[in-house]
Amino acid sequence: MVGPLEQLEVVIPAFLRLVREDEAFLGLATPCEGWVVRDLLDHVNGGARAFAAAFEARPVRERALGDHPAETLREALTDFDAAARSAGALDRTIESPFGPMPGEVFARLAALDLLVHIWDLSGATGQTPGVPDEVVRAADEFARQAITDDLRRPGVFGPEVASPGTGDRLDALAAFTGRRP
Repeated sequence: MVGPLEQLEVVIPAFLRLVREDEAFLGLATPCEGWVVRDLLDHVNGGARAFAAAFEARPVRERALGDHPAETLREALTDFDAAARSAGALDRTIESPFGPMPGEVFARLAALDLLVHIWDLSGATGQTPGVPDEVVRAADEFARQAITDDLRRPGVFGPEVASPGTGDRLDALAAFTGRRP
């Protein structure tokens, strides 16, 4: 299985490649009910900052998206990636927003979350996700073990929906997490 750091090595740049800053782009509707792209980017920004803080057991370094979301997201995701790669990070117990968990599990959960948001963003913008199948497969295998009924609640993961049967692994993963491909 592709490890969490290898997944982050792929999904962080894949997400950033999809981000543009023009107002028309930021106002596009996403598959997340009631959210436009700016809302999704704001969510990822806040999540990356909170996840970095959890890995480093420190307060969150908050920063609003502002007028340059791509720059702000790059900073947040780079900070998160560095925190996940810091010495011993995967071996520690992390006080996550979902409760205490091993660092490796938390990193896999963060990679899964970002991958699902890649699906959201690519669907909203008509862009190709650009994530290799082996990374999607690793995230999918993890998701099927980690997403328990208590995580299937608003704001986390929705109830599983029928996969479109297209053979697209990312669509199938999105359906498993409650998205409607």
